[in-house]
Amino acid sequence: MMKVRILRAVVLVLALGMLTGQSCASFKDCYTKCFIFCMIEPSETLCSCTTHCLKQCIFSDTPQGVHEDDDNLGFCKLGCAFSMCSTISTKRKPNGEKVDNCVGSCSTKCTKSYSLP
Repeated sequence: MMKVRILRAVVLVLALGMLTGQSCASFKDCYTKCFIFCMIEPSETLCSCTTHCLKQCIFSDTPQGVHEDDDNLGFCKLGCAFSMCSTISTKRKPNGEKVDNCVGSCSTKCTKSYSLP
C-alpha cells in the first residue's frame, strides 16, 4: 500500500512538473496544485485540504498594496468560498476550474471595493 502511495506521489509530481518552480499564475492553478499535493498526505482529509487550499490561494491572490486592516475583502471571499465552493472538489478530482468560477463569483458578493494606493 505504501509503495502505491509513493508511486502515485511521484506520478503526480511529474505531471505537475510544469507548475513546480513557477508562481501560481491563477487561482485555478494555485488551488489545483495545492489540493493534489495536500491529498497525497496520508493524514489529510478532503475537508482539511479544501479548507487549507482555499485559504492559501485566496490570500495569495490579494493585491500587494492592500493594508492589513483592509483584509475584509479576503475574509469575505474566504467565507463565501467556504460556504459556496467547498463541496465542489472530490478526493480524486480538485475541479480547479469550477472552484475558480465559484470563488470568482464571491467577488460580486463582497461589495467593498479595494484599489491600490
